[in-house]
Amino acid sequence: MNLKPNEIVKELDKYIIGQHNAKRSVAIALRNRWRRQQVPEDLRDEIAPKNIILIGPTGVGKTEIARRLSNLTDSPFNKVEASKFTEIGYVGRDVESMVRDLLELTVNMLRSREQEAVKEKAHQIAEERMLDLLLPESRLKPSFKKEEEEETELEPATNDAGTSSSTREKLRKMLREGKLNSRYVDLDVTDRAMPVVEVFSNIGMEEMGINFRDMIGNLLPKNTKRRKVKVPEAMEILSAEEAQNLVDMDKVVKEAIHKVEQSGIIFLDEIDKIVGSNGSQSGPDVSREGVQRDLLPIVEGSVVTTKYGPVKTDNILFIASGAFHTVKPSDMIPELQGRFPIRVELDALGRKEFVRILTEPKNALLLQYLALLRTEGVDVVFENEAVEEIARIAEEVNDMTDNIGARRLYTIMEYLLEDILFDAPDLIEKKVVIDKAFVEEKLKDIKDDEDLSRYIL
Repeated sequence: MNLKPNEIVKELDKYIIGQHNAKRSVAIALRNRWRRQQVPEDLRDEIAPKNIILIGPTGVGKTEIARRLSNLTDSPFNKVEASKFTEIGYVGRDVESMVRDLLELTVNMLRSREQEAVKEKAHQIAEERMLDLLLPESRLKPSFKKEEEEETELEPATNDAGTSSSTREKLRKMLREGKLNSRYVDLDVTDRAMPVVEVFSNIGMEEMGINFRDMIGNLLPKNTKRRKVKVPEAMEILSAEEAQNLVDMDKVVKEAIHKVEQSGIIFLDEIDKIVGSNGSQSGPDVSREGVQRDLLPIVEGSVVTTKYGPVKTDNILFIASGAFHTVKPSDMIPELQGRFPIRVELDALGRKEFVRILTEPKNALLLQYLALLRTEGVDVVFENEAVEEIARIAEEVNDMTDNIGARRLYTIMEYLLEDILFDAPDLIEKKVVIDKAFVEEKLKDIKDDEDLSRYIL
C-alpha cells in the first residue's frame, strides 16, 4: 500500500490521539521504504532503513503507533520486550529469536490466507469425500457397512454405474440442503495433541540445522483415531484437511521470507532497560551492554538462520521505545545509537487528551462499553460532564500515584461500570444515564484515599 505520509498520519489519527511528531516520523520512515523500491537497484542496497526511538512514559501510545502502522501497510509485525533478551551465556532469550518469531508469524498469516483462497475448492473436494463415506462401494470398500437404521430413506446402491451416479447426485442434493445434518459418519481424524518439547540452550536449534519438533513429529507414527461425527462437523474437518493439502507451502515460505526482509517491522519495547548508566560499573550493566552488542548485528543487517531458511535483516524496520527516566539514549553504546537516527519524544497525556481518547477514536473506550452493554439490551448514555469528570480523575490519580497514561482510563471505567456490568441481564430499567454525580459518588472515596487508589485505580 503506497500511502503518502499525510495519508498515513490521517489513518493513525483515527485510532491514536495526539503525538503528531511521532506519527510524522513513522510515516516518513514507512514512505522511505516505498521510495527505496523505486531507486536504481545498484543504489537500493546501500539505503538502510531509518530506525526510530520513541521516547515517552508508559501509556502514551508508543506500541499502538507501531502496531497500527503494521496493520495499515499489511507489514509483518513482532513486538518484543528488550528486557527478555540477555547476552549469550546468561539466562534469557537469544536476540535472533525475534527474527525467527517474526517469520513464523508471517508464515502462519500467509498460510491462513492461502487456505482461505482455496476454501471453495477444498469444500468441493471435501464434498466428494463425504459422498464416498455416505455411499461406499461394497466391492472396493468391504469394511464399510451400510447402517440399517437411517433417518433418511436412501435408494440402495448397486453396481450399475448409472444407478450409482443417480443415487450420488440425490445424496449430494440432500447434503447441500442440510437433510443429512443429523446423520453420523465414521471419520479417521488425526490427533494433534502432541507433547511440546522445549530445548533450553544458549544457541537456537535452527542454527544447528535441527528442528526437533518436526523431527519428532516425523519419527512418531501419526496418531489417528476413528470418530463418529455428525455430517456438518465431518465436512468442516474434511474441508480443513483439503485446504491444508492445497496450499503450496514452498510458495508460502518464499513469500513470507520476502515480506519479512522487505517490509518487516520489529518493535523493541523497553529498550532503556538494557541500557546502563555511564556512571555505574556494576555487574548487571555488563550484561546489558552485552545485549546491546548482540542486538547490533541484527539491527545493522545480518543473516539469521531459521528453520525455513536464511533471513536477511538489512531492511527490517526497527522501532524502539522506552521511558528513559533514569538513562538517556546517549547512554546506549555508540554503534547502536548510530543505527537509530530518528529520536522522537512523545507527549505525556492530560485531561484534554483523556476526553478525546474516551470519545473520538474508532475504537474509543466509551464505544466499547456501550457496545458490550447493548448486547444485554441496556442503553447507556454518558453525559459530557461525566466524561470530563472521568478524565479529570484519571489525570489526578496519575499525578498522585504512578503515571501510566491512558491505561488508567481502563481501570477507572471498569470500576465505574462494575455494578452495571454485573446487573445488566436483570435490569428492569434498560436505559442508564451516567452523569457527573454518578461518577463522583462511585469514585470519591477511592480517589481521596491515596493508599486505596494505588491498589484499586
